[in-house]
Amino acid sequence: MAKSINSARVAGGSAGAVTIATVADILERDLDEVIQEWLARVENEPDLKAIPLSFEDRTGHLPQLLRDVIVRLRLDDETKAPISQAAAHHGDLRAQQGYTVAMAVEESRLLQVSIFTMLHKSQNHLEFTKVLPDVVTIADEVDAQLKEQMLRFMASDAAKVTAAAKVAATAKMAKVAKLA
Repeated sequence: MAKSINSARVAGGSAGAVTIATVADILERDLDEVIQEWLARVENEPDLKAIPLSFEDRTGHLPQLLRDVIVRLRLDDETKAPISQAAAHHGDLRAQQGYTVAMAVEESRLLQVSIFTMLHKSQNHLEFTKVLPDVVTIADEVDAQLKEQMLRFMASDAAKVTAAAKVAATAKMAKVAKLA
């Protein structure tokens, strides 16, 4: 929903048409740039790099997570945001890939930083009065996605503990049966 307005540029002082877009529009337009920004940041984190993943395995979840953010930005204030199924799936995936909770939290933090960096680069094209509420919405949505990931992470951990307990109980019963 971009619109064009005439504006005097503060830096250059020259007047000209500036296209103003919503935060959602800019995120949608620059989706690949956000992903590349995020990947560059992830690759600078030794803990995250320690788990070798292909480009697709490392970034495949991001387009849908970002689309969920965009959808959230376009919702009316009174509309409750749906729970991100992509975030739930991502939590399962990262648990299977050997991530720790701290690593998943770091990835989420880097996503927010990458989004905000891209918005900063596009600040001349944003309607200033809407930026801060949209930043709050982005932070809330990314944190909600992180919560969903952590719920799945904890469920995965609980399943592993239950499976380990069953194996231990079976081994103990076999040992008792052997002694009898």
